Amino acid sequence: MKSHEAMEKERERLHAEIVACLDFLMGSVSTKGPSRPGLNLTFKINQVTRTRHIRKDLETQVKQMTARWRRLRVYLHRLSDVNWQRLNHGLF
Repeated sequence: MKSHEAMEKERERLHAEIVACLDFLMGSVSTKGPSRPGLNLTFKINQVTRTRHIRKDLETQVKQMTARWRRLRVYLHRLSDVNWQRLNHGLF
């Protein structure tokens, strides 16, 4: 069981990691297909798949931003776990 100080330190670290990832794009980068060069950003909104064309000059930036989205999701799950521990210890 983590101490109160350890939980608070983990919570603060996760907050900083989350803030660092806020420049993100939801979705994943995919190719258009074997016969069509180019890339798409694909994501879902309300169970509907959306696709956006990625210009070649933006490929690196879009890939970095989608990587931030994947990290952000992990950090949010971890923060939820820490908050659950804090709640069970009466720290809210």
